[in-house]
Amino acid sequence: MDIKKIVLTVVVVGSFVAYSIHEREEAQEAVNVVRTSQEQESLNPQSFVTPTSESATQPPQNFQSGGMMKGQQMMGMYKDGTYIGSTEDVFYGDIQVRATIQRGRIVDIEFLNYPADRATSVQINEAMMPILRQEAITAQSADVDIVSGATDSSKGFRRSLANALAQAQ
Repeated sequence: MDIKKIVLTVVVVGSFVAYSIHEREEAQEAVNVVRTSQEQESLNPQSFVTPTSESATQPPQNFQSGGMMKGQQMMGMYKDGTYIGSTEDVFYGDIQVRATIQRGRIVDIEFLNYPADRATSVQINEAMMPILRQEAITAQSADVDIVSGATDSSKGFRRSLANALAQAQ
């Protein structure tokens, strides 16, 4: 075998191994970042409050009939129902969500589809899904921050949820 072929083979295999190690470390770092932010949230329970069945179905204390908040213009109230968002391509698969609206408010968001054919995708998406879900419920909007390490999935979530909420207006 020619020495050039051997060197080329070693370089290609070495590059592949280095790339694989890099991707694995990056995925683990993303999961650690998500875990760290979840731990910080658990230390400050006021930052992300999961609505209970009572709070999810009760309008805010300053709610007035006609969907207006005292001292504010009409809030982005939605029509009650269940709305399925668009299917969004997020590089490693598709994301699609279903939003449940009660009394004009988002009370639940379910992931109908998300990338799960690779172990790394499963790790990243299982870590980011509860964060995005809770942020959207808290914000009552698809306009939520992107989760570091899950940028494509976060953007797909935002687009799919925005589509579902557009149907609810």
